[in-house]
Amino acid sequence: MTRRLLPCLLALATPLLAGQDRQADPLARFRGLPIGALVEQAASPVPEARALVACALAERGASAATAIPALVAMLGDETPLHPALCQARTWLSEEDDRLPTSPGREAARALARMGPAAFDPLVAALAHPRAAVRRHAAFALGALDDARAVEPLVAHLDDPDATVREQAAWALGAIDDARAVPALVARLADTVPAVRARSAWALGAIDDARATDPLTRSLADADATVRARAAWALGAIDDARAVPALVRALGDTQPAVRRHAAWALGVIEDPRGVEPLLASMRDPQAEVRAHAAWALGTLEDARAVPVLLTALRDAQPEVRRKAAWALGVIGDGRASSALTVALHDPDRDVRRQAAWALGHVGGR
Repeated sequence: MTRRLLPCLLALATPLLAGQDRQADPLARFRGLPIGALVEQAASPVPEARALVACALAERGASAATAIPALVAMLGDETPLHPALCQARTWLSEEDDRLPTSPGREAARALARMGPAAFDPLVAALAHPRAAVRRHAAFALGALDDARAVEPLVAHLDDPDATVREQAAWALGAIDDARAVPALVARLADTVPAVRARSAWALGAIDDARATDPLTRSLADADATVRARAAWALGAIDDARAVPALVRALGDTQPAVRRHAAWALGVIEDPRGVEPLLASMRDPQAEVRAHAAWALGTLEDARAVPVLLTALRDAQPEVRRKAAWALGVIGDGRASSALTVALHDPDRDVRRQAAWALGHVGGR
């Protein structure tokens, strides 16, 4: 009986190739099928159908564990598909979420939903000769968040394929186990920038002070994304030893690095950051000025009040919002008049933040 479903499923999936039927939820047509029928259609010649099968199985979770072998067999399927095909995204950054999906990616997500039953098959998949299989298996193991995966994933930080090394680094950060720190520190010297960047992120996610010195050295990396991730990670670790290097990073050529450095200095709350952050309030990029204003608020230093009062007139609302918040946190009465004026700001969120701040500085 299930074989008779194939022509029907192909007919349902084919409009996706032509961009038709955009308002319908194609996954709804697969949800009602029994698990056995879904497993059979995992070998469909239509890639959208294969991906939708994986998505439907993901919704069943551990109750669909009998489908694990079929999903593992799908891990190497790299056929690019529209990222919104299954209408659901988990465990991925916003940046990754805009990338095309594939049957293999959806199979990896489904396996992560299967729970412990998928662990051993995924570890075995790490030894597959195809890099795509190893990469998707590493993702699923990270999403499973099972500490037993640390050693197998650490071993794949030396994988010959850079995309596998990058995914293994992400997975180790997701699992958040300090045993991975030395191996991730070593990957900060990887020849591929994406691997270095993901390793820096993972070290921040694990939040182990052993990574502070290596990450400060990564602030001088030739790749801007690596430098930005390192700055973020140093803030996540919250180690005052990083302050001098983060202050230098406020002068980086790339706005993303300066923004993360300002944020990190705000998290660490070391008074050595005040003067450099005051200088960053003149940064040409609004996102940097906004983060510097926030950081000055967390430092609660009255020296920042005059600069923050000027920032209440910044051309960008995000800067004015953060300045109002920071003035409220500092609680200096000199801000009352300017915050009262900000109650009439054209941006609603600025007005709202100014009203809150006035309550903290005693303004009326």
